[in-house]
Amino acid sequence: MKKQGMLNSHISKILADLGHTDFIVVADIGLPVPEGVPKIDLALTPGVPSFQEVVDAIAEDMEIDKVIIAEEIKLENQETAEYIYRKFAECPIEAMLHEQFKSLTRRAKAVIRTGEAKPYANCILQSGVHFG
Repeated sequence: MKKQGMLNSHISKILADLGHTDFIVVADIGLPVPEGVPKIDLALTPGVPSFQEVVDAIAEDMEIDKVIIAEEIKLENQETAEYIYRKFAECPIEAMLHEQFKSLTRRAKAVIRTGEAKPYANCILQSGVHFG
């Protein structure tokens, strides 16, 4: 049994299988999951687990090259937007319209659904390569 790192076996497998430029989505309770994209549903109750808790855990175990968010988060959910910009200060962050964001999720290796119940609390984490 693993004693540290990502303990969720489904997420651990997805992370281990990612190649350079592949991506996963960390989503709030409302983001639609495109047909054919695996969903890992962590939501227990509204707010549990939080978007931030899930992103923090994944970022500990994933080499992240780029983060993609919906432009609307900046106005509709400033707290989460500020968290993303702080958390990924050393990483490029791309913002696009929410409809474009949703369209891009069709290419995700998985959508990880959190219990977050705040608007636009979603991000795409693009995989990098860890050489060290």
